Amino acid sequence: MFDIPLNFPQETLQAPLRLVDEKPSISVVGLGYVGAVSTACLSSLGHRVVGVDIDPGKVACIAAGRSPIHEQDLERLLGEGVEDGLVSATDDLEQAVVDTDVTFVSVGTPTAADGGCDHSYIDAAARAIGAGLKRKQSFHVVVMRCSIPPGVTMGFMAPIIEEVSGLTAGEDFGVCFNPEFLREGVAVEDFYAPPKTVIGANDARSAAVLSRIYEAVDENPIVTTVETAEMVKYIDNVWHATKVCFANEVGRLCKPLGVDSHDVMDVFVQDTKLNLSPYYLKPGFAYGGSCLPKEVRAVAHIAEQQGVDLPLIQSLGASNETHIDAALQMVRDTGAKRVGVLGLAFKPGTDDLRESPILEVIAALNAEGVEVVIHDPAITPETPLAGQLAYVRHGSPGLQALAKDLPGMMRADLDEVTGSVEAMIVTHANPTYRAAVETAGDTPVIDVARIASAAPTAANYQGIGW
Repeated sequence: MFDIPLNFPQETLQAPLRLVDEKPSISVVGLGYVGAVSTACLSSLGHRVVGVDIDPGKVACIAAGRSPIHEQDLERLLGEGVEDGLVSATDDLEQAVVDTDVTFVSVGTPTAADGGCDHSYIDAAARAIGAGLKRKQSFHVVVMRCSIPPGVTMGFMAPIIEEVSGLTAGEDFGVCFNPEFLREGVAVEDFYAPPKTVIGANDARSAAVLSRIYEAVDENPIVTTVETAEMVKYIDNVWHATKVCFANEVGRLCKPLGVDSHDVMDVFVQDTKLNLSPYYLKPGFAYGGSCLPKEVRAVAHIAEQQGVDLPLIQSLGASNETHIDAALQMVRDTGAKRVGVLGLAFKPGTDDLRESPILEVIAALNAEGVEVVIHDPAITPETPLAGQLAYVRHGSPGLQALAKDLPGMMRADLDEVTGSVEAMIVTHANPTYRAAVETAGDTPVIDVARIASAAPTAANYQGIGW
């Protein structure tokens, strides 16, 4: 059995969750890196696999048990699969669908002329799959594996299959999105020891079939929606690209300073509590505080002094300001003339206002004539600001602009804020503010802290990134 997460579509829970007893037969469309590796490795788990491609050379290689690409252990596994009668290959996708239970779609999705994603290969595959399904009576699962924008699986591929087959996705056949996380050169190794297995499905029967396929290498797949799974693939790769650029910028910065960049990064990656963890990787409000803003500026300044261009690091401040501007615009859009702010410090549990990003929002609203009242359990009108003002005299225009007015905006009683405003912005996630939001009535609420794991669905509620 596998667990259905809380965010899995509720309608899918009506389907039986018992895993299928027999190993399903699988057709794999597209015999490039992902398709060839999938064909070989799935057959090694005991599945009968039919590889499909329009390239006769690739079909001939797979059918003969030879690898069409250079990849460690791939040719051995393909040879064993052919010898055991588990691997075959064809250019007839329609027939392959008829002859199997599950179809993995691993066709190319190259960049289109406009910079987007070219869907032409998906279109062709979907039409052949639909024709195959039209000839079948049994339930078949179509598994998209290509990197595609969210919505393409259910909004583009599935409708084509439905149109050609005359069947309904989720009822007559299943549709999943199953991103691959295979690194070229060690793809076979990654298949057997995946960093994670993600199954995007909108019906539980399809999720169960796919979970059964992967249970030999991962007993605890992450089951989520198709659209989330689609987005995860893109975000993973953008993050990997970010890490490469970040490490390279560290190298370019270290070199003229005579510092060994590999020594620096060897120490950096040993911190798995903060540097390599979920801690800073949840959408929320802009960064602030006494460290991050000034040290990003410091590194950018060092780079400038050394004549080194660091576009990623040097753009962090601009990105942060854009996020602050987004929150400000959300408040402006409410049209409120009296705004309540729940949480003033740069993070909960402190009275540290140094470069707290909400100060920039408050300063802008104050300059536009909007009345702002503030509650923070750790800050009172008597909280001393002199030291903090001196510390950020060159770094926090919001705090500088508000130094005189800020004490008069503070309220010790939360009800004085929530009961008298036309809109609220919540910057700290805590039970007190969560309760205040729940009783806000029709008052617009702008949440930049993700006050609950499941975002409220009330019409008056908006999250900054959800």
